[in-house]
Amino acid sequence: MLQLGDEVTLYSVVFVLVLLGTRSPLWTTALTASLYLFVAMFRFPQVPQSRARQVLHPASGSTGSGQVSVVAHRGGGHDAPENTIASIREASKNGATGVELDLEFSADGVPILMHDDTVDRTTNGSGPLSQMMLSELGKLDAAAKHRLRETFAGEKIPTLDEAVQECIRLQLTVYFDVKGHPDEAAAALKALYKKHPVLYNSSIVCSFEPKVIYRMRQSDPEVVTALTHRPWSLSRLGDGAPRFSSPWKHHWMTLMDMALDWAHHHILWKLCGISAFLIQKNFVSLDYIQYWSQRGVEVVAWTVNTQVEKEYYQELLKVNYITDSLLEDCEPHY
Repeated sequence: MLQLGDEVTLYSVVFVLVLLGTRSPLWTTALTASLYLFVAMFRFPQVPQSRARQVLHPASGSTGSGQVSVVAHRGGGHDAPENTIASIREASKNGATGVELDLEFSADGVPILMHDDTVDRTTNGSGPLSQMMLSELGKLDAAAKHRLRETFAGEKIPTLDEAVQECIRLQLTVYFDVKGHPDEAAAALKALYKKHPVLYNSSIVCSFEPKVIYRMRQSDPEVVTALTHRPWSLSRLGDGAPRFSSPWKHHWMTLMDMALDWAHHHILWKLCGISAFLIQKNFVSLDYIQYWSQRGVEVVAWTVNTQVEKEYYQELLKVNYITDSLLEDCEPHY
């Protein structure tokens, strides 16, 4: 729940900012009251914490006294070709509690596993997903660009349903990372949960786009959800380098980053009724975990790729983390 102090601070800040901008007490009061009513009327309540905890900390697979869950990023893209059945099986074999899988769509509207909107980076094919039918995607080698391509040669791009059935068989928690397409994704996932009700207690829907999560809660308010966030993502790349060469554009996007970060931490999480907040690992601290814990939200860190980091998140911070490899240290992943 949003703390009383939070609400007072939030709407006080909004009131002051609007007053400075409009110099009209009447308009300021009206606009602040409108924001309050909007959040109050259209927000979704969080799912019961007991069920959220069942998803985030399943009895089997979690490690340590705090039951920290280790989630394989894109199925564990360092250990096997990402977003494939092979990666799901390898993740299970190597001790993962769950897998994070990326949802995209073929040209004929079939939900599949793919991170990018093209097939170029991971397969022996080329072109945007929006122009490739499922039958065409089925002919591609999803291991073609992987470092272990000889071991996994011929691995296919799976449909979402194929991947989920394998996760259920292996008793893995699923983190569905939705890249976009809010309406299509919500419809596809709603049908999937109806077909496999076990997912209500063994999966979570995540996205960088708040609209995706809000639409998912509209479609099925019983689904456990999370927002994903990396501060400064609009103005900077993952390694901190400026995203734009134009100083004007860089400064403008920096302001947008500040507004987006504020919205995530004060409005969007409450509006969507999330149960977890997936945050880039460099921004996690004990204070940050406490901030979200007071709001009934759990922190999940990504992407944690060295043994030293894993021990830090597991033993000191005691929060779930997402990793590219269950076996060895690998390159940073932003």
